[in-house]
Amino acid sequence: MAIDAFMKPSILVARAVFPQILTLLEPHFEVTSNQDDTLWTPAQLIDKLQGKQGVFTTGSERIDAALLAACPDLKICANMAVGYNNFDLQAMTAAGIKATNTPDVLTETTADFGFALLMATARRMAESERFLRAGLWNRWRYDMFAGSDIHGSTLGILGMGRIGQAIAKRGAHGFGMKVIYHNRSRLDVATELNCGATWVSKPDLLQQADHLILVLPYSAEARHAIGAAELAQMKPSATLVNIARGGIVDDAALAAALKQGVIAAAGLDVFEGEPAVHPDLLTVPNVVLTPHIASATMPTRLAMAQLAADNLIGFLKHGKAVTPLN
Repeated sequence: MAIDAFMKPSILVARAVFPQILTLLEPHFEVTSNQDDTLWTPAQLIDKLQGKQGVFTTGSERIDAALLAACPDLKICANMAVGYNNFDLQAMTAAGIKATNTPDVLTETTADFGFALLMATARRMAESERFLRAGLWNRWRYDMFAGSDIHGSTLGILGMGRIGQAIAKRGAHGFGMKVIYHNRSRLDVATELNCGATWVSKPDLLQQADHLILVLPYSAEARHAIGAAELAQMKPSATLVNIARGGIVDDAALAAALKQGVIAAAGLDVFEGEPAVHPDLLTVPNVVLTPHIASATMPTRLAMAQLAADNLIGFLKHGKAVTPLN
């Protein structure tokens, strides 16, 4: 239900955001912002949300049943992210709280980054840069930092939504890769042809892929979808890239597999318990680590913020969110 047109709803912007987004929101709402980018505890967030009808969130704000019970005025939570594992969607739906995210606007940028991380991982770019910066490069050798080819290899994709499909097109059409994928539901034939991708079972995906990229959404069922057993099914020469969500990979098991040579290398943009990183991952050389930046271009982040703002305006002023989750 929309707020009375003569009222100016109150909203909280829970993290620092582009100033122009605050300028966009202020004619519509009484805005409390956090441009100091303070990381609030759950109790502090609850306190800040008192009397607020809406909140502009990022992945760092957990919205669960306890918070909702303590914030009776809240009507909408607009996430500046495509992922929403910080939302207890079932609890929000039961409480009548609208949840929104920012799909589509980050698809191509995230696919670009996924492919960049794949290439950096396969060609041992981070490992060789550390070597060079340490002053250890004093001669050429035939096998120095020899990695694996991208072109003509087999690209496996676990999770074939918008981003997975964009990565598949880059692999099939740009690098001549054989693209295989596994998804909860198979794509239609026309989409498979457009992506140049073939559906396979999960065991076949693990066993056949030279490079495996994870792009599936986080859920309780997806937790540790890649663990020790799955890593053991991969080729010793294979690489693994995770741009999906932390927790989909068992990071401890991955670190052990990298140390033992179960797979050749990994590239990770997301981690269990981030911003903390499993300490064992920091000790292995054959992993590329980035701090959850797959969507981090200025145009894309601005588009994400704009869409989150549009969801707040659309729902609280007009009764209709642009990209609702429930």
